[in-house]
Amino acid sequence: MVVGTAEECRPPLRILVTGAGGQLGTDLVARGGHHQMIAATSAMLDVGDRDLTLAAITSAVPDLIIHAAAWTAVDACEHDPDRAYRVNALGSRHVAEGARLAGAHLVAVSTDYVFDGAKAEPYQEWDDPGPLSVYGRSKLAGEREVQGLLPEATIVRTAWVCGRHGSNMVKTILRLADGEGELRFVDDQHGCPTFTDDLAGMLLQLGVGRRPGVFHVTNQGPTTWYRLARDTLSLAGADPDRVRPISTAEMQPPRPARRPANSVLDNAALRLSGVPLLPDHHESLERTVKALLNR
Repeated sequence: MVVGTAEECRPPLRILVTGAGGQLGTDLVARGGHHQMIAATSAMLDVGDRDLTLAAITSAVPDLIIHAAAWTAVDACEHDPDRAYRVNALGSRHVAEGARLAGAHLVAVSTDYVFDGAKAEPYQEWDDPGPLSVYGRSKLAGEREVQGLLPEATIVRTAWVCGRHGSNMVKTILRLADGEGELRFVDDQHGCPTFTDDLAGMLLQLGVGRRPGVFHVTNQGPTTWYRLARDTLSLAGADPDRVRPISTAEMQPPRPARRPANSVLDNAALRLSGVPLLPDHHESLERTVKALLNR
């Protein structure tokens, strides 16, 4: 007799994923296993539209919603704060309201940008937020909307998201590596890269388990964008010495949105709950680079 894993032995759930066409949403749908995944891309579901969102959720009758839809263009948010708040804050309100009407558990994805980066140590879930950018403020507003409407919801803050789908820094580094000359990346912003296939598995685990509260979820091992670029080039068989470190102040042109200097998230709530953490980011980076280069 073959005995299934604990997850495989759970009854299948109807799981609705917002932002299902994005880099994280794509992996969420792919990792659904025996569950019935309902993929709601941003083109299909504008979460900023209350009537549309409530109708989509209540008609789908999900057991679980993983809210991955967001406007994540950090610099563009500075120029269009209304759009940022409509999608990231008001959109989260609408999804939470729909989840409450449907009786579904909600997992909402948030960001390290809710912090100002001034702390010397990694940020725990209980540290006070202080976002520096419109993007960070709009995502923090989304967290508060969810907590106000659904105190039992799960909020997952993550950081430096990369993967095989969509646009992300690892893909950018590989594209630049095909060119010539020096590559310049900042070496004074610190964080933990998080790979979407790993993150998707944890989001599903927390959602199916209906764990309430705030969790920080990243791959392990802090780095900088400079060191990540060197590691990526090495894994691609390119010369890492093409990468030169610069400070954030030296970036040209300067970025409109301020970034936190320290984005390292301590996955304390997972660790103290005895939940195994995601693997070291070097392991997941190697897997992702090989997949992107079809090796």
